[in-house]
This record gives sequence, structure tokens and C-alpha cells, in this order.
Amino acid sequence: MSGWNYHVTHFVTSAPDIRHLPTDSGVEVAFAGRSNAGKSSALNTLTNQKSLARTSKTPGRTQLINLFEVADGIRLVDLPGYGYAEVPEEMKLKWQRALAEYLQKRDSLKGLVVLMDIRHPMKELDQQMVQWAVTSHIPVLVLLTKADKLASGARKKQLNLVRELSQKFDGDVQIELFSSLKKLGVDKLTQKLDNWFSTYSITAEGFEES
Repeated sequence: MSGWNYHVTHFVTSAPDIRHLPTDSGVEVAFAGRSNAGKSSALNTLTNQKSLARTSKTPGRTQLINLFEVADGIRLVDLPGYGYAEVPEEMKLKWQRALAEYLQKRDSLKGLVVLMDIRHPMKELDQQMVQWAVTSHIPVLVLLTKADKLASGARKKQLNLVRELSQKFDGDVQIELFSSLKKLGVDKLTQKLDNWFSTYSITAEGFEES
């Protein structure tokens, strides 16, 4: 099955950690990124919904693991932003623990979308996130967000630079340009999600890799 309708995606639940999430079954693709990378805007653009994921002028508002359902057993996950939020250190560590736990222990996680501001890509935490996924054999799509902020030539230069950098991970890592404002790269994101979700076919017993 392919060609999922992301416009019907709806909110399911928010959870402080994986113990408060629904049953670990089906297929999930998680969205991760620094707190100011435009994660919520990308989810809203993908689903053509203005407020599915909360956006704020103050980065770091995603403090919980947020689950959205595309279809039965097919989910998008908005993970807590990392690396920016002006909150107490104790709270920041709590978010990081929840993030790490989800990435390491959630069996239904089958793909990771890492969002990076095209003007400041591949910061240390971004590289750690990609490296973790590669080590865990989880495919990665890196979206270079806010691509509309750069002129065409500069965009292409950054894209080529990050693609070159990503080769060191030696894994399934794809790099694409993205702009929520200009709807740039939405087709690439949709194709990748379709591919990941369609790798699994629904059977009477549940989800099995096709």
C-alpha cells in the first residue's frame, strides 16, 4: 500500500516518556531536531494543517513525545526538541532522557526525519542523532529547513556540503532541501514516508515486513 493521505493525520496523545505511549506496534516515523529547526512547521506543512503540531516564536515548546496517526497503525511522532530551549537544566535533562529512551527502545520506530536549519547544519547534537540512527540500522532523512532563507546558489552549496559530510556515517542517510514557507521538499518528504510505511504490509496478525 502506498500514497498515504497525510492530510487526515490527527493527534493521538502526548506522553512524558515511552511508558505513557500506546502499545508498541504498527509503524512509526519520528521527527527530531534542534528546538529552532522548524520541526512543528514541517509537520503542519506535510499534513496541510495549520496547528496540528504546535508552533511558537519561542523555540523548545515541544516538551513531550507527541503522537499523530495517519492511518490505523501508521503514526508520525514529534520528539522533544534538543539543544536550545531556555529552561532549567533539570528539565532539559528530563527531555533528553525521554528522547533517548524512545529512540533506543521503541520497536515500532522504522525511520527518523532529522531537521536542521540550512544555515547551521550538522551541529554536534545533530550528528549524534544521525549516528545513533545509523548504528541502530534506522534509515534517516535529513531535511535542511528554512531553505527559502538562502539564495539558490547558496542553497545548492549547503546541500552538497551536507551530503558530502553525511557520507562519513556510512548508512542509509538522505539529505534534502525543505521550506515550510515555500512548500519546498514536501514531495521528497512524502515519497520517503510512503516508502518507509509501505515497507510494512498489514496482515491479519499485525504488521510484517513485506
